[in-house]
Amino acid sequence: MKNSHNLSLGYSPCPNDTFIFYGLVHDKISATNISFTPPFLEDVEQLNLWALEKRLDVTKLSFHALGHVLDEYCILSAGSALGRGCGPLLIAKNQCVVEELSGKRIAIPGKLTTAALLLQMFLPGGYELVEIRFDQIMQAVQDGSVDGGVIIHESRFTYLELGLQCVQDLGVWWEESTSMPIPLGCIAARRSLGSEVIAAIEEAIRGSVEYAFNNRQACLPYIQSNSQELAPEVVQSHIELYVNEFSRNLGQEGMAAVEHFLEKGRKAGALPYCPLGVTI
Repeated sequence: MKNSHNLSLGYSPCPNDTFIFYGLVHDKISATNISFTPPFLEDVEQLNLWALEKRLDVTKLSFHALGHVLDEYCILSAGSALGRGCGPLLIAKNQCVVEELSGKRIAIPGKLTTAALLLQMFLPGGYELVEIRFDQIMQAVQDGSVDGGVIIHESRFTYLELGLQCVQDLGVWWEESTSMPIPLGCIAARRSLGSEVIAAIEEAIRGSVEYAFNNRQACLPYIQSNSQELAPEVVQSHIELYVNEFSRNLGQEGMAAVEHFLEKGRKAGALPYCPLGVTI
C-alpha cells in the first residue's frame, strides 16, 4: 500500500476548488493517517492530462477525463461539481443559431474536459475543434480567431460584458434531455491506495467542504489570490453555483447522473469501455 502520509494532490485554482480544499491544505481538518504534499494548482485540462500519466494520487478531474482513466482512478463521493443551471455555454460573437456554426471553428477548453464531450454530444460533428485555455476562449471569440467557443468557470458570469452571445446552454440541453443534474468535475484517487485510505481521503475532503461552508470569510483571501476573476461578486457567484450538496456527497442521484454521463459518452464513441465501476 502507498504511504498514506505522503499523498500528492492536484486541483484547479478556480474558486469552487480552492473553496473546497482550503480547510484541508491549511490544516483545519483532522485527517488521521492522511496528509498531503503541497498541492499542485493547475488548469483542469492539465490535471486531466496528468491523470493519463498516473502522476497524482488524488486529483480533480473532468468527468470526461475520468471515463478514460477508470482502470487507474476511482471517484470520491466528496468534492464533486454537479448541479443544475451550471453547465458550459456555447457562445459566439454575434447572435446566431446553432446551425450557423456548421463547418466553423469552435474553441474548447481542452479535449478531455466535460465541456468538450458535451459539445460533441450536442453537435455530433461538422465543425473544427480548437483547443484554447479556458480563460482565453472569450478573447479568441471576440477577436475572431474562432467562430464560437465553449466557456466554463468564471467566464459564464462575464461573457455578456464583452458583448458575446450565448448560442446554447449545454447544461440546459443536458437537463432537458436527461432530467438529471449535469456532472462537471470530480475528485478521484488512485485505486492502488486501497479502500481504507480512500475512505479516509473522502472523509477529509468532506470535512474540508464543511469547514468552508462554516467559515466562508476565512477562505476568501486564499480563493481570491488564485482566481482568474477578482471581482468579489463573481467569485461568490462561482462558489454558490458549483459547490452544493453534491459536493458534500454525490449520493444516489449524483452517482446515477455520473453513470449516465459516462454511458452516454461510451455510446457516442468518445469514451472506452471499462469493466470497473466508478467507485473503489
